[in-house]
Amino acid sequence: MKRMPAVAGQFYHGSPTRLKSQVEQYILANIMKEKAIGIISPHAGLIYSGHVAGAVYSSIEFPQTFILIGPNHTGQGAPVSVMSSGSWEMPMREFLIDEVVSKKIIKKIPYAEDDTKAHRFEHSLEVQLPFIAYFSDSVKIVPISVMKASLKECQEIGKGIAEAIIESGIDIVMVASSDMSHYVSDSTARKLDNLALDNVISLNPEGLYNIVRKESISMCGYLPTTIMLYASLQLGAKEAKLVKYATSAEVSGDYDQVVGYAGVIVK
Repeated sequence: MKRMPAVAGQFYHGSPTRLKSQVEQYILANIMKEKAIGIISPHAGLIYSGHVAGAVYSSIEFPQTFILIGPNHTGQGAPVSVMSSGSWEMPMREFLIDEVVSKKIIKKIPYAEDDTKAHRFEHSLEVQLPFIAYFSDSVKIVPISVMKASLKECQEIGKGIAEAIIESGIDIVMVASSDMSHYVSDSTARKLDNLALDNVISLNPEGLYNIVRKESISMCGYLPTTIMLYASLQLGAKEAKLVKYATSAEVSGDYDQVVGYAGVIVK
């Protein structure tokens, strides 16, 4: 199956030339690139969160394959959906799915279903692709959409992904796609997001999962991030660092109703 763009012309420019120029304004030149195990990158419209996503992607060495783990906003498909074959068409290039890695993940994770429905209209992974396309015309992807999961399931999913990465024997980076607090004041967003990010930076997936639920932090990708952290620890991660944090107020000027964005590298 070829998955067509769902939010081209809405979240980002729909023509290849205009999209490349749009992405280029968010890329950091002459920056040292780091070897990453995983990253967190936002998925709002590029006008709002592109400068955060661009900072993260500019800062990492590119792998052969990205495992993209994002939240399910549409409510369609399985609770944990892996699109295991085919491709994703984007304005700048077509992305092939790494079928070897995707099938290993499905085999390792009992909760994961081979499913395309969850991905058809979901934007959280699609918005990562313009940045990846800017830097590479060959990297493959494995799209994973997570609608719901307990803490124990997050741990087991992370373990399965890590095992699949080890068995694949190739260079892979995980991307947890997430925005932070939604539609609260700028000061509240920064306070709550710091609570969540403190646990991310300390590589504490259980702490992240629990603080998000305890404080009702509207971080839409906390499950993908929890999973990515568990997998990263399994793969030997030693540190995480915040590359950039911002809120939509910096673009919109509205400090009463903001969305937070964070870019993080785990290595």
